[in-house]
Amino acid sequence: MRRTATPEPHAREADLLAELSAVYREAEEVFHGWSCQASTECCRFGITGREPYVTSVELAAVRRAIAALGGPRALQGVVRAGGALAPEPTASAGEPGRRRALPQAAERRCPLLTDAGRCAIYAARPLGCRTFFCDRAAAGAPVRHHDVTRLVRKVQEIAARHEPGGDLGRPLTRALPDAGPGSAGGPPRASGGARARRGR
Repeated sequence: MRRTATPEPHAREADLLAELSAVYREAEEVFHGWSCQASTECCRFGITGREPYVTSVELAAVRRAIAALGGPRALQGVVRAGGALAPEPTASAGEPGRRRALPQAAERRCPLLTDAGRCAIYAARPLGCRTFFCDRAAAGAPVRHHDVTRLVRKVQEIAARHEPGGDLGRPLTRALPDAGPGSAGGPPRASGGARARRGR
């Protein structure tokens, strides 16, 4: 009786990451017409009170992107390159959705946010970072709750095949402690990944 060859772990992960990329492309279609002011407010979890949750397969994609930059130490060089910090989100009269600025230590910046105000691994960002959960996102066509839930479940299904319990999301800063200076803090509200639910 011939045994079926078991795929090598790296090859199997590559296949699952290809499936994940397909879900990300589907997310782009679901959120077609939506835009972001690139304020980076959503990357400052202490300001929004929300933090994307990531599954194991999303984390694998993030880690591969970091490795492509040269690893965690090289990532820090990328994070600190690019000149001045992005403008700080501040509260102003007549501007709904804006939040008061916090001391930098309390912002709980994403460890993947560069000082130039860009995501260091933008193409590999998790599903939660693709759902425009920031209050200042410019909405396109209405997005149904069902559509977002469907995307989340697809990612969970892929992650469950990636590793046991991989579909259980964890806050990004806890899942990736060696990526950068993301600080701990009180438990943020979930956004995206395994637990986000945004719809219209």
